[in-house]
Amino acid sequence: MATLHIDDSLSKDSISVLITDPVDEYMIRTLKAKGLKIVYQPDITREELLKIVENFDVLVVRSRTTVNGEIIERGKRLKIIARAGIGVDNIDVDEAERRKIRVVYAPGASTDSAAELTLGLMIAAARNMYTSMALAKSGIFKKTSGMELSGKTIGIIGFGRIGYKVGYVAKAMGMKVLAYDVIDVSKRASEIEATVADLDKLVSESDVISLHVTVGKDAKPILTRREFELMKKDVIIVNTSRAVAVDGRALLDYIKKGKIGAYATDVFWNEPPKEEWELELLRHEKVIVTTHIGAQTREAQYRVAVMTTDNLLSALREMGVSI
Repeated sequence: MATLHIDDSLSKDSISVLITDPVDEYMIRTLKAKGLKIVYQPDITREELLKIVENFDVLVVRSRTTVNGEIIERGKRLKIIARAGIGVDNIDVDEAERRKIRVVYAPGASTDSAAELTLGLMIAAARNMYTSMALAKSGIFKKTSGMELSGKTIGIIGFGRIGYKVGYVAKAMGMKVLAYDVIDVSKRASEIEATVADLDKLVSESDVISLHVTVGKDAKPILTRREFELMKKDVIIVNTSRAVAVDGRALLDYIKKGKIGAYATDVFWNEPPKEEWELELLRHEKVIVTTHIGAQTREAQYRVAVMTTDNLLSALREMGVSI
């Protein structure tokens, strides 16, 4: 992250904060109590943001607002960009660092919420709950079949906070846990008796594959046609991290071929979907989709607000602001 520079001209009374996405009231209340000038515009358009960002020292966003180079360039006064979330993939961090702008966020704040949603999607897919509920709501009480998860193998791609928590609960459910990561996670895996595996072993031996990775929007997919070929028939894939981690067009092909039993996801390549292949995937009976709600719990949003606020205030203090 950017090196902090003490600015003797800064005082809490002179600092203006623009919040462009919905945040928990805790953040607004706390920042106001510290004497900062707060402008809360959670529905601001990109065009409006480009016009006014030059007037602010701090920009606070969540997922809706993408802070690219153009916005950063317009923000001549920006000292801090705060993301009320667990990652910074919607912020051009390199450009921010180049302009000596500090980027803060809330790593780990929504771990429990994201892990619980992952497990819910996994169970919904395994028990064919989406179809069962659709039948019931249409007045057709026809039984649907599924599979038990106990005794099955879950392969977790990305064994950080969320991946670990999913593995911890899956282990308690009687599942065998395989873990893959680009860093050494052997110590963490041993804590829940998970087996560290390379990607080929994981995709070929897992009954359920769960993705928990942080990658940029232009990253290459982790699951491609090659990996789909290695997978078991009727494998369940759960993705509550990043859509780009999966080759969507290849995914659709392998679902249509009958290789993939279900794809349960909280993320899409475009939200809402706009490409024809995305729309076809969205409508497919073997696809379960939620509307990017991984962190959308009261508890997670409060923790995100508290952690982001604390990190923002700490950054200001390190810049020499008495607050």
